[in-house]
Amino acid sequence: MEFRGKTIVITGASAGIGQALAISLARQGANLVLAARSAAALEDTAKRCEAAGGKAISVATDVGDETACAALMQAAVAAFGGIDILVNNAGVSMVARFLTITDLTLFERLMRINYLGAVYCTHYALPRIKARKGLLVAISSLTGKTGVPTRTGYAASKHAMQGFFDSLRIELMDDGVDVLVVSPGFVATAIRASALGSDGGALKASPRNEAEGTMSVDACVGIIVRAMARRDREVVMTLKARIGLWLKLIAPALVDRLALQMSQVRE
Repeated sequence: MEFRGKTIVITGASAGIGQALAISLARQGANLVLAARSAAALEDTAKRCEAAGGKAISVATDVGDETACAALMQAAVAAFGGIDILVNNAGVSMVARFLTITDLTLFERLMRINYLGAVYCTHYALPRIKARKGLLVAISSLTGKTGVPTRTGYAASKHAMQGFFDSLRIELMDDGVDVLVVSPGFVATAIRASALGSDGGALKASPRNEAEGTMSVDACVGIIVRAMARRDREVVMTLKARIGLWLKLIAPALVDRLALQMSQVRE
């Protein structure tokens, strides 16, 4: 798949994976429609995309708001005439043991942003993407494949995301639209520092040693761009994660124990 001249909507484009992905695609001549809540940060990303050789507009959007998601897709069509690719990247994490949580509304926030935000955006973009036989991309997580201690709400939202896009892929098999689900592990972004804690507020500091086993944003984006170009079905990053998924099929209790040990080390 060539990206030059293609219109690509990216949510969560103000920082991290979303921002780096936008700039990478801009270098290949894409038309970028950038969405996130921070208008100022989006403008910065748009300028960097244009400096890289692409065209870009920024649309301040809260993906947890269905009306805002509809307006985002309308803006994309108004600016570039259609939509070829939607990258559902916006998300928020959490770090808290379930029994320590004092604000249960964080589960609603996680589902609204991580899962329903992707549903809303996909619903309003899909007719345009179908018309161009384009591509849907979901930036999920390894926690969308297996449970992880302290990530109950986050894992649940990513499991929902995985199930939604796996089901949608089958519905679209005869329509020329491909669905790619990307499952990164630990990537060097600020998502863990901004994760929700037991009281529903942001942690403001990562709970893990970021120098240990963390993939660079550029490496992560390089994998995503290659998978998009090939219109792959799924990407599970890191060999260790792929082995873990196979191991889960034959020794699930062992995988649970390993996940518990790793979480205790990081705590």
